[in-house]
Amino acid sequence: MAVLTTTEIMDLIPNRYPILYMDYVEELVPDEAIVAVKNVTINEQYFQGHFPGNPVMPGVLIIESLAQAASILILSSPQFKGKTAYMTGIDDAKFKRMVKPGDVLKLHVTMGTVREKMGTVQVAAKVDDKVVTSAQLMFVVAPDEEQ
Repeated sequence: MAVLTTTEIMDLIPNRYPILYMDYVEELVPDEAIVAVKNVTINEQYFQGHFPGNPVMPGVLIIESLAQAASILILSSPQFKGKTAYMTGIDDAKFKRMVKPGDVLKLHVTMGTVREKMGTVQVAAKVDDKVVTSAQLMFVVAPDEEQ
């Protein structure tokens, strides 16, 4: 059962097709953790060139998917509601397995440190409960547009 649908996700973050990389949020505990889901299908545009005959989801798009899940977690916090979160850094990124069409990518994000309008999150993308990618992401939250 989805905690947030795709439409509700789009109410929180600005990403839209073709760069919205999640289908729904499965678990969400504001200020703590989130699990979002991306169903990987052969219909993804990037599979046309990455790689013909051996379709593999690009690592940078796995990181982008994790960053989008992190944005939902960050922006679900009352202190950041209605703002925009931006990734400012990536540390300790590890790519352990390939992600292929038919895989269900579960995006796990845990809140790290938060100071005023910036912080860190620990992220892990999993397929069949096996970690395919992990990293620490740094973020900053943009101020309100009125300021």
